[in-house]
Amino acid sequence: MADHYATLGVDRDTSFDDIKKVYRKLAREYHPDINPDPHAAEKFKEITTAYEVLSDPEKRQRYDLGGDPFSSFGGGQNFGFGDIMDAFFGGGTSSRGPRPRMRAGQDALIRIELDLAEACFGCDREISVDTAIICVKCSGSGSRENSKPKVCEICKGRGEVQQVTRSIIGQVMTSRPCNNCQGYGSVISDPCVECAGDGRVRSHKTIPVKVPAGVETGNRIQLSGAGEVGPGGGPAGDLYVEIIEVAHDFLVRDGNDLHISIAIPMTAAALGTKVKIQTLDGEQEVAIKAGIASGQTLTLKDLGVTKLRGHGRGDLIVHVEVQTPAKLSKEQEEILRSLAKSRGESGDQVEIHKRSGGGSAGLFGRFRDAFGR
Repeated sequence: MADHYATLGVDRDTSFDDIKKVYRKLAREYHPDINPDPHAAEKFKEITTAYEVLSDPEKRQRYDLGGDPFSSFGGGQNFGFGDIMDAFFGGGTSSRGPRPRMRAGQDALIRIELDLAEACFGCDREISVDTAIICVKCSGSGSRENSKPKVCEICKGRGEVQQVTRSIIGQVMTSRPCNNCQGYGSVISDPCVECAGDGRVRSHKTIPVKVPAGVETGNRIQLSGAGEVGPGGGPAGDLYVEIIEVAHDFLVRDGNDLHISIAIPMTAAALGTKVKIQTLDGEQEVAIKAGIASGQTLTLKDLGVTKLRGHGRGDLIVHVEVQTPAKLSKEQEEILRSLAKSRGESGDQVEIHKRSGGGSAGLFGRFRDAFGR
């Protein structure tokens, strides 16, 4: 059995929130649409399976106990106290009775990709699934028209048969499901020609999905009753739609905030300017103040991602990079030398910023302001 904790690189006592954060990071790293490595797709499947198990409390508990997380009954042979009592004292008082033909259907999971704008503002999607639906011809009964299941002649409708054997402790009576009716207590002698007695058939259908604003990779939308119809026409399970957010060309998401990096010439940084940038809300004009330094940021309020749980939106953080020309013409060199001379600057001048002292000017001052020190 795969070590899902090792796949995600987390400890066994890691919380759900931390597992979710790790999965989002790995999903972005190994998504086949982002990572060209031929092994990325297989790695993406592994981490997604690991997250599916560890993010579900019931599946995680079954997995921690050594069972199959995708089984409804855990791992191994469930030979519990009741089975032991049946074996030694007979099953007359603990008879399980016939199994119901109608059982609940399984849940299903499907993943859809969204671009950043769809994740930010929400959207309406239609997804196509191949699933089990109730058989219209027999309405889920499994029997042909005007026919009904007959009581099993072997177990007489009990769904189980008993067997007495001798052992060193005397007679031992055991109970097991009836092989003739598979434990149902009845036999479909004239099955429906469409579903062959199962009460359901495979079908391709389209399901509308309303994606709320603010979702991100790893979020799941639950569609109740949109999963597979159960055997015997039983109630359908749920369909879970998991979100995979595709990376944007130049906007980087960090929670509800967005980040964008722009480069401006050093002359524009010195004199100040206005630039136009593309955002999720269209083109926006941004004023750059004179004297801005490379690495400084500008914050555009409410131009980030819509908050999934709450009101409003995050911000758009503009990172400014000042470009210094690598090559200059003789005329440009003379202009810069003249400027340096008029400012009293020379190439051998170095200003050392002290870490102690008042004020917040300079490099270390900006560090203190950024980290609250």
